[in-house]
Amino acid sequence: MVMRLLPGMDQSIGRLEAAQPELAVADPAARQMLTELKREAFLQTADFATPYDGKVQQLPLGSEPLLVTDAHISLQASGGLQIVFQQKTGDNTQSCQMNLQASLVHGLIHLIRQCMAKADWGLMTASPPPSHGDSAGTVATPPVYKH
Repeated sequence: MVMRLLPGMDQSIGRLEAAQPELAVADPAARQMLTELKREAFLQTADFATPYDGKVQQLPLGSEPLLVTDAHISLQASGGLQIVFQQKTGDNTQSCQMNLQASLVHGLIHLIRQCMAKADWGLMTASPPPSHGDSAGTVATPPVYKH
C-alpha cells in the first residue's frame, strides 16, 4: 500500500505547491526542486520531538484498528489535499478522510519515509504486488486481510 500511496502523495504535493500563484512553475524539474525546498523549510520548523498523546477521546470507527485496503488522493479547490483511507471487507466499507494543507502533507510524507526505514521492509527495491487474476481473465478470490 505504501509503495503505491507515496508516489501519488509526492506528485500531489508537487502540484499543490506549483498551484500557488506566487510560486507557479511549469517545468517538472523546477517543480520538484520547489517541493523539496518547501519540505525542507517545513521540516526545519516542525515539532517531531513532542510525543503523541494517545488518550482516546472517542472511537468513531470502533475499537478495532482500520486496516487500509484502498486509498484515494485528490487535490481540493481550497488548496489542500484530501486522502481517504478505506477498509473494504466484503460488502462493508469503513473509511477515514483527511483534509491536509501542504505543510501537513510534507510532514506526513516525512513520517511515512521514517517508518519505512525503521520497518526495514526493503520497499525501495521491492517489485509491485502480484496481480490477483490469471491470464484467462478470471478473478481469483480476494485476499483476506487481518489486523
